[in-house]
Amino acid sequence: MASFFRARRVGYTAALSVALGGSYVTLRHPYASSNDRNSGGSALDTVHKKITDPAAVIPSRASQQSSLIAANSSNPLDILVVGGGATGCGVALDAVTRGLRVGLVERDDFSSGTSSRSTKLIHGGVRYLEKAVFNLDYGQLKLVFHALEERKQVIDNAPHLCHALPCMTPCFSWFEAVYYWVGLKMYDLVAGKHLLHLSRYYSAQESAELFPTLARKGKDRSLKGTVVYYDGQMNDSRVNVGLACTAALAGASVLNHAEVVSFIKEDGGERIIGARIRDNLSGTEFDAYAKVVVNAGGPFCDSVRKLADKDTKPMICPSSGVHIVLPDYYSPEGMGLIVPKTKDGRVVFMLPWLGRTVAGTTDSNTSITMLPEPHEDEIEFILDAICDYLNVKVRRTDVLSAWSGIRPLAVDPNAKNTESISRDHVVCEDVPGLVTITGGKWTTYRGMAEDAVDAAIKSGKLNPKNKCLTSNIHLVGGDGWDPAYFTVLAQEYVRMKVSHTGKVVPGVMDTAAAKHLSHSYGTMAEKVAAIAQNENLGKRLAHGYPYLEAEVAYCARYEYCESATDFIARRSRLAFLDTDAAGRAVPRVIQILAAEHQWDKGRQKQELESATKFLESFKSSKNAQFHDGKHT
Repeated sequence: MASFFRARRVGYTAALSVALGGSYVTLRHPYASSNDRNSGGSALDTVHKKITDPAAVIPSRASQQSSLIAANSSNPLDILVVGGGATGCGVALDAVTRGLRVGLVERDDFSSGTSSRSTKLIHGGVRYLEKAVFNLDYGQLKLVFHALEERKQVIDNAPHLCHALPCMTPCFSWFEAVYYWVGLKMYDLVAGKHLLHLSRYYSAQESAELFPTLARKGKDRSLKGTVVYYDGQMNDSRVNVGLACTAALAGASVLNHAEVVSFIKEDGGERIIGARIRDNLSGTEFDAYAKVVVNAGGPFCDSVRKLADKDTKPMICPSSGVHIVLPDYYSPEGMGLIVPKTKDGRVVFMLPWLGRTVAGTTDSNTSITMLPEPHEDEIEFILDAICDYLNVKVRRTDVLSAWSGIRPLAVDPNAKNTESISRDHVVCEDVPGLVTITGGKWTTYRGMAEDAVDAAIKSGKLNPKNKCLTSNIHLVGGDGWDPAYFTVLAQEYVRMKVSHTGKVVPGVMDTAAAKHLSHSYGTMAEKVAAIAQNENLGKRLAHGYPYLEAEVAYCARYEYCESATDFIARRSRLAFLDTDAAGRAVPRVIQILAAEHQWDKGRQKQELESATKFLESFKSSKNAQFHDGKHT
């Protein structure tokens, strides 16, 4: 059995140069960035035209399925990707833009697993840098170098969905102030030309003005000041859906709600040459052949590997990360709070996100399940932890939503002990024809995809037309977008709404709605606004949130939204922001999807039951299992 193992190959070396006159230090690596390496010329122009063509329409789900069925043994795909998370969709986009014939299947929805349940940060890893310095660990330093380069790349490729976010680190002693200032200046230094903004120190008074709910005095301590540094923030599932749609526009056949039930092996051999796939919406099954299969199943990648070899050694060590969502008044707009080390050594953060506050996180062993749920003690832990740093009363009843995500920490399947557990990613081929990519983090999905495609090309002896281009490809809606784009929507469109009496009345495209559409859909937002105006779908889906009925129709037509849960969780983020509001919006979402997909009454009832079950796994205050009296 052919097999190989390798972690991320990053050839960075650091060169320090100190200029005595100005006393400054620069840190750089000698290799050109991926931007410079892979300009791609005419191939890039061709891909760019496909993705940005105003007349281009994303192929329907039915046509995508037909393309996969057409991939028979005499005309196989080059690569079949299993898994529609960030990495899987990243692999599909990378491979198709290299001129390869690509298919992708996902048993649930794009971003339905870990990729929609992240911290929403695009970060280089401050803690990894700390380990690199104190342990003289060059491997950790390489991780930070690579992640900081990719951080900037993610923001540049999807500017409408990602942005730089200042993060405040409180200092309760002068030692902490110096320690964090020096450490975060090193973080700036390592970022080099990929720096977002310089970090800086603020006094206690300045910090209170920037973050009014930050406690200046606590248990036997007082705030000396804070250090503010910058990382990135994103709308994770919308970036993921954007990857899938961009890959589809570039020519990949992507199919959600389609599950691999078995692998096809060559006659008399061990090599994987395709897969038996079940369409989970219709129940029909079909075969799709490919020269190489890439397993990007995230936490479920071992399940996929066992389909090929039931005796395979597991390579996933699952870890649970729980997050809670609180009202916006817990944190100011545009400023996060990160405590690198609490009393028990964990990281605690509060970040403004889509008009609310995300707080977390936990890091504990867990079992792998399709719908992970946060435990009440984990929610209480987060509330306890943020209590120490705020002057506002922290209440369990303020928890609007709480969710758990499973991090797929990777282990070398050939290692003799668990010390090889890594925050980095792993690429392996322990069954011929099945390349597995797992581990890593959201920030580095593009580099992970590049490694996986390189491995697939080697395994299948494929002939790509060009090198990797993804460092230069905007996701759909990102090309030509700028932060002022929302003004076009506000000035040129109205929201036509059907009142409860059935009368159609015009409504203003207010700034909140216009900004929301601009930041969610980029330059595609005008299509959504046109639906709101021309099809009388301009009403909000939930009071207090900017989501419009028109978005449901748009996502059903152009973003492969096939269920109510697809919309409330991954196309919009209502389930993550406010579970109760999402529950109230579900009946109208189902109504609109039923009109788009011609659902009968039975399917509509099934959708309501499925969405209700899904929302029950988000432990808002309404779904709290108990109250211990501490946060009431």
